[in-house]
Amino acid sequence: MGRIFADALGAELGTKVVVKTRPGAGGAVGATEVAASDPDGYTIMFAASSSLLWPPLTQDVEFDLDSFQYVAKVTEYQQAIVTRADAPYDTLDELMAEAGDQKLNFADQSPMSRAYINYIAKERGVEFTGIPTKGGGEMVPFLLSGKVDFAWSGGVHNRYGDKIKVLLSMNAQRLLASPDIPSIGETFGVSMPSQAVIVAPKGVPADVIATLETAIEAATKNDELVDMVTNKLMFPVAYLGSEAITAEIDETAAGLQAVVAATQ
Repeated sequence: MGRIFADALGAELGTKVVVKTRPGAGGAVGATEVAASDPDGYTIMFAASSSLLWPPLTQDVEFDLDSFQYVAKVTEYQQAIVTRADAPYDTLDELMAEAGDQKLNFADQSPMSRAYINYIAKERGVEFTGIPTKGGGEMVPFLLSGKVDFAWSGGVHNRYGDKIKVLLSMNAQRLLASPDIPSIGETFGVSMPSQAVIVAPKGVPADVIATLETAIEAATKNDELVDMVTNKLMFPVAYLGSEAITAEIDETAAGLQAVVAATQ
């Protein structure tokens, strides 16, 4: 998705956008580089908001929550608590009732997803056993085979609609494909960082941010990008400009801080 977006953005700006992949530490390596770069608008980052919000709260990193300017949001990862389609519970409340009778286990994919599930457990007065998995490719067989009772999913569940059901959206809002399922935002007043965002180092001039906003909004309408996001990933195209995404991130960060404080 990042490279397709870069091509679309370059077409709008009339220049080539060079993509540099910076893996490592859950996105913290790339975030560190961007935070320290010149605030001239020539260095921006396409990132999951979790890679910008989680590390400063839990690791020793060289950036914090105020190191970036949020330029725009492109999409929302469709995060959820999921279980097998034939599981004996259809709602979060039914899962919690089951957990009150026996200790259930869950598949998580990161310390952050584990923290949020533990937060839910603490709020409801139950206990779960976490089973780490290496991404959705490992989580799905764990879930379908019955090795775990439920799982956190970053969106891969959308490909298994007849085998996996959603119990709770982990976003602030309900999920695009599961509009009848409540969100953690409306149920617990917190949400997981779910945004795919474009950020720049703090201090980029306002006129440069405005130019980037305009180009990014146009890029999110690119046919190839829309097809990738909506048809292949099954995520919504969810553009927000700088002011709106900054406010949304501030709210998400406050919830994340509450989760960390309650579970560390």
